[in-house]
Amino acid sequence: MQPLLLTMGDPTGIGPELIIKTLLDQSSEQINRPIQIVGDVGVLCRAGKIFAREGTSEQLKDGLYSLHFGDKRLTVHSCSELDLTSVHYGQPDTSCGKAMVDYVEYAIARCLDKSAAGIVTCPINKAAINAAGYHFPGHTELLAQRCGIEKVVMMLAGERLKVCLVTTHLAYRDVPAKLSHEEILQTIRITAKAFRQQFGIQQPHLAVLALNPHASEHGLFGDEEEKIITPVITAAQTEGIAADGPHSADTLFHFAAKGAYDAVICMYHDQGLIPLKLLHFDDAVNVTLGLPIVRTSVDHGTAYDLAGTGTANTASLIAALKMAAQMASS
Repeated sequence: MQPLLLTMGDPTGIGPELIIKTLLDQSSEQINRPIQIVGDVGVLCRAGKIFAREGTSEQLKDGLYSLHFGDKRLTVHSCSELDLTSVHYGQPDTSCGKAMVDYVEYAIARCLDKSAAGIVTCPINKAAINAAGYHFPGHTELLAQRCGIEKVVMMLAGERLKVCLVTTHLAYRDVPAKLSHEEILQTIRITAKAFRQQFGIQQPHLAVLALNPHASEHGLFGDEEEKIITPVITAAQTEGIAADGPHSADTLFHFAAKGAYDAVICMYHDQGLIPLKLLHFDDAVNVTLGLPIVRTSVDHGTAYDLAGTGTANTASLIAALKMAAQMASS
C-alpha cells in the first residue's frame, strides 16, 4: 500500500515533536495506511529527547532511514542534515527555510510519480522560506505552482463542519472587489469535483453564503448577492452542481453543523473560520482542493511558545492523517 508522506515542517517549531508524540502514544496506529516522514533524522532524535526517549537510526539505503525509539519505529526520508548546534527552537535560519521547502518538494515529487498516496504537512515559517529564496506566501502556493495548477481552494474541515473559502488572506475592505462571477464559480466547481473524487460523495450538497448581513435584505445592505452571487449559483446549478443560496451566514451554520450540507462556500476568511474553529479548534484540518494529489495539513502554526516543551496538542495532526488516508482511499 502506498504510504502517506508526513513532512516535518519548521525544524525549530512543534512539527518534529508532534511527529514523535503521535508515534510514542500510538495515535499513528489509528491510520489505516503506512506513514513515512520527510524531514531530518537529527532533529527528530532531538525531539525524542523531549519525551526522554533516545533515538537510534539505521540507514536502509541512500537517504532512507529507520529511526527507532525503543520498540517504536519511524521510516524517514532524510532531506536535510541540519547543524543542531545552530538550530534553536523558535529561531529558524535560512538553512531551516531551505529544509522546509526541500521536504515539501520531495513529497510532491513522490506523489506526482504515484509512489506515495498523499502529503500531510506540519507547519512552516513563511518568513524563513522567503529568506531562503523561495518566494511563496505559504504551503498552498508552493504546492499549486509545483503541481502546475492555477486555482486551488482552501478548505478547513472537521467532522461537523467543512468550509471552503473564495478569498483567503485578504483585507476585509478588499474582499468585495475580489468576488467575481468566475472566482466564486471556480470555487464551487473545484469543491464539488474534489468531494466527488476525493471524498466519494457523488452529489455533494453545497451551501453558498451571502457577503452582506441577512443576504442584503433585497438590496438594503449591498447588491453583491443580486448582481454576482445569485447568478453564480444559478450557473452552478445548470452544470448539475447541488449548490443553493445565497444564505445569511448568521443562520446557515446552525444547519450546516447538523449535517444539512457537505460543505459551505464562504466569501471571506473569518466568515468561515470563526464557526469552524468554534467547533473544531483542536482538531481542524487544512485541506487543499483542486490539486492532482492529496494534501492535508494541521490547522495551526509553528507555536514557538510551545516548541521544545512536549505539550503541543496532536489532535489536528491525527485528524489530518486520518483525512488524508480517507481521501487517498476514495
